[in-house]
Amino acid sequence: MVKFSVVILTRNEEENILDCLETLLSIDEVIIVDDNSQDRTLEIIKNQKTRKIKIYLRSLNLDFSKQRNFALSKAKNDWVLFLDADERLSEDLVREIKSKIKKSNFEGFFIKRRDVLWGRKLTYGETGNIKLLRLARKNVGKWTGKVHEVWNVGGNIGELDNELIHFPHQKIREFLSEISLYSSIRAEELHQEKVRASALDVILYPKAKFFLNYFLRLGFFDGLPGLIVALMMSFHSFLVRAKLWLLQNEK
Repeated sequence: MVKFSVVILTRNEEENILDCLETLLSIDEVIIVDDNSQDRTLEIIKNQKTRKIKIYLRSLNLDFSKQRNFALSKAKNDWVLFLDADERLSEDLVREIKSKIKKSNFEGFFIKRRDVLWGRKLTYGETGNIKLLRLARKNVGKWTGKVHEVWNVGGNIGELDNELIHFPHQKIREFLSEISLYSSIRAEELHQEKVRASALDVILYPKAKFFLNYFLRLGFFDGLPGLIVALMMSFHSFLVRAKLWLLQNEK
């Protein structure tokens, strides 16, 4: 029997976690690493009494890679799939994963992810053609980067056909909260790497990001959701450079 583990990092995901878990009924092992949730996230997870769910409480400490590597160390199966609480695993994708890893010459697989925002699938812009390395053998790599982290897996990497469905920040306040957190972590990371930002960077980077996503990547074809995403990602770019500039000019 082909088995793989699923890892989910959580923090205050009461609106997402049950829908996510319900797409994992056939999964042998589900590992939750929770960053001090203050809502009903843990209560909802613990109510799934018949499920093979392992819960670990661990502070994120503004480092997503360390959190993911910790979770990776807890998996019992040879293959591990990383999900976010706002992502959904289809039955077709589960079947494909089990088929591909059964006799695989690959060490990992990229998975196409399709964003659904306010009822509309986004097919253009920054996320229109995104592929993420989320499925791999347990012992062939590690996660790096405090935010927008990457799983560095050695060896041949394949690609799956079925898409992972993503329901990100369905409320503007959630979108802004996430952007605020991620931009702070990224700015601090760049500051530690001795990267510098000029006042011109603070002005030009966001404009370039918007032009790239909305025009060159045809984000305008996704209607109003496409415009909002392009604006939000431009704002994220602004915050990263602005916070970096403030860090390097602290007295």
